[in-house]
Amino acid sequence: MLDIKFIRENIKEAQKAMEARNQKINFDRLLDWDSERRKLISEIEQMRLKRNKATEDIGKLKREGKEAPADLLAEINGIRDEIQEKEKHLLMVEEQTEDFLLRAPNIPDESVPLGKDSSDNKIVRFVGEPIRLPFKAKHHWEIGESLGILDFETASKISGSRFAVLKNEGCALERAIINFFIDTHKSKGYSEIMTPYLVNYLSMRGTGQLPKFDEEAFKCANDDLYLIPTAEVPVTNIYRGEAIDESALPKKYVSYSACFRREAGSYGKDTKGLIRNHQFNKVEIVKFVKPENSMAELESLVLDAGDVLEKLGLPYRVSLLCTGDLGFSSAKTYDLEVWLAADGEYREISSCSNFKDFQARRMNIKVKYDGGKKRDFLHTLNGSGVAVGRTFAAILENFQQEDGSVVIPEPLRKYTGFDAIKAR
Repeated sequence: MLDIKFIRENIKEAQKAMEARNQKINFDRLLDWDSERRKLISEIEQMRLKRNKATEDIGKLKREGKEAPADLLAEINGIRDEIQEKEKHLLMVEEQTEDFLLRAPNIPDESVPLGKDSSDNKIVRFVGEPIRLPFKAKHHWEIGESLGILDFETASKISGSRFAVLKNEGCALERAIINFFIDTHKSKGYSEIMTPYLVNYLSMRGTGQLPKFDEEAFKCANDDLYLIPTAEVPVTNIYRGEAIDESALPKKYVSYSACFRREAGSYGKDTKGLIRNHQFNKVEIVKFVKPENSMAELESLVLDAGDVLEKLGLPYRVSLLCTGDLGFSSAKTYDLEVWLAADGEYREISSCSNFKDFQARRMNIKVKYDGGKKRDFLHTLNGSGVAVGRTFAAILENFQQEDGSVVIPEPLRKYTGFDAIKAR
């Protein structure tokens, strides 16, 4: 959530930031509501003082054994009714203001390049050389089905499109990837945590999924609960409404979860395979940090996410997203894009973002300085550490052999118990 005081004092800068995001946001309307809200609060306070003074006068008359004049009693009743009407109006204005702020995206950091869409993203670096196979590379869904480890037909029968059933060595490979990611991040100081897959409205609102992206969420029909789109949601909400002492920061968490997304608006894209499913596994890394350290923490987060890909021998590149491609809650984002041999291109496998105080303001998470004498909103960061299904796909495509088998990357073999998946 944006700071309305910042908007009030920097209206041109805020408007320019929204234009850079290709967003049509009318902050003038927000400031009109803000001005009306402050005016109503002042009027209500003055009327309460007037009512209290009249009440004191009546009390004084009663103590003297006198009757209160009818006009004074009528005046108090009139003030009471007017206060109630203004309070109703104030509540309406405050609700309009909050809804506006909840739907307004974050302001991009000044280091984010200007641009309209993904074509304007800036490639920061390449890690590893793209794998060029000496034979025609097959797509991961072809490989998986031929090896008997992926079954999309059965998944469609069970659930519908954009789901997958894993079988045999595929199950072991999926678990191996998850455990390898968790162990690697734990070795870097991240604390492992497992949280619910169902969260309430406040949790979804806190990280920015609601109210703006309600169409993306899977909601339970009979409960105020949502299936999580990522472990970022429950993990970041751990400290909602709390203040953390500066000595305890940064706090770093790694969390595995299943993720659930409607993928609204993506119909016709990545309809085959594991790239864009309604349910998938992911390992998430989340940080709570002091504001002055958040940009340095973002850079280290990107390195931590990339480290697991390097250890697996998967080539990837890092892209800095431009203003037009930036996510709703993010102030700055790097995407890690893994090489897929069949398509001969890079595809997103991790998104690492610094939200600054945007999420913390929505959740009221603060850092305490000087023993609690000073408090400020802390900064939150998160990244995929990384998407498991897309890693699964990258392993099949990049390490496929001409005979149809797939070689398992060495770091995973202690988890799988085998070094290759061979045709049956």
